[in-house]
Amino acid sequence: MPRVVILDYGSGNLRSAERAVRRVGADVEVTADAAAALAADGLVVPGVGAYSACMAGLREVHGERLIGKRLAGGRPVLGICVGMQILFERGVEHGEETEGAGEWPGTVDRLTAPVLPHMGWNTVRAPAGSRLFAGLDAGTRFYFVHSYAARSWELDSGLAGQQPLVTWAHHGEDFVAAVENGALSATQFHPEKSGDAGATLLENWLRTL
Repeated sequence: MPRVVILDYGSGNLRSAERAVRRVGADVEVTADAAAALAADGLVVPGVGAYSACMAGLREVHGERLIGKRLAGGRPVLGICVGMQILFERGVEHGEETEGAGEWPGTVDRLTAPVLPHMGWNTVRAPAGSRLFAGLDAGTRFYFVHSYAARSWELDSGLAGQQPLVTWAHHGEDFVAAVENGALSATQFHPEKSGDAGATLLENWLRTL
């Protein structure tokens, strides 16, 4: 049974993420303890709310360093929602720019769409060879709640020299819905709120640990 830590940095649906990951077969702990986060087979970084608040909380527990150390050793990390957004270089909300964890180049900013937030079920376009979306057909829907996103992808060569696999979705415009970049994976949607489809994705992630 893989051991997974849900990183507790004051932001995110910690208990729903804990239940969802446990349900698909992991031994799960919710903690900000650095030693536990580094030793776990997998680390989940959730996140809800403002980009700047999430980054402030992450820095309080040295979360960006934990992520960097894990990735340097090829140890899997999964970001969810704002936990995905903070992996980019910067976020811009209400004219305020906040430095992110910087694992990926690019900016997270407000979607151009007639209705915001983007709330509810939507399909995604996963690339060939995706491990996260293995066994899920093109019409599968996932649950989104957000007004901000990465609207472009700027990294050509990923971790360990592997080509990143980028999944897209559309709400008013195209945006990055998920990324698989070596040991670093992330989803803009909430797999823990996405029913059977989300459970399948989490199972697929556990298989990479």
